[in-house]
Amino acid sequence: EWQQEFDLAKRTLVTTGRGTYFILEPGFQLTYESEDAILIISVLNDTMKIGGVETRVVEEREWENGQLIEVSRNFFAMDKDTHDVFYFGEEVDDYKDGKIVGHGGSWRADKPGFEPGLAMPGTPKVGMKYYQEIAPGIAMDRAEVINLHETFKTPAGEFKNCLKTKESSGLNPREKEFKTYAPEIGLIQDEDLLLVRHGFIK
Repeated sequence: EWQQEFDLAKRTLVTTGRGTYFILEPGFQLTYESEDAILIISVLNDTMKIGGVETRVVEEREWENGQLIEVSRNFFAMDKDTHDVFYFGEEVDDYKDGKIVGHGGSWRADKPGFEPGLAMPGTPKVGMKYYQEIAPGIAMDRAEVINLHETFKTPAGEFKNCLKTKESSGLNPREKEFKTYAPEIGLIQDEDLLLVRHGFIK
């Protein structure tokens, strides 16, 4: 029921590109805030080869109550033709009191038993269900497209024709969360985190 085969061997994967709901271009940055948290997602100049595939590194930095709690380096590649974006894993540093205390959720698609997932389809359709992470025992996040015409307001503005997904985990199917993506920007809402700034940084 949940797609987890994506025929990657038949695809032309690139490290830079732009889909309707996902921008994979170095220098692009998204900033989110909630009542007690800040999240900054930055597309870096860095690349990383994973299982023979060159991927783009996207960094996430998250703070809670003013304290850095997590820095992750996420690995993505885009299908040059379809603009499907695939997720090849992440390296995670968990922080406490300014020091690294763990690496929870880290995985790479070139490890035995792990496979790349579909981060964002280039042409999403309502009803699509796909695994975003395929790392049994560590991360089995999955998404279902539930709306393509959502209107959503954030501190960065009001956005129309947004993609809304319902996400869950194969490790804990009862846990659910909702995310919203705006055309030509990408993620604008992740639970209570709302977009406050977006664009390219120097």
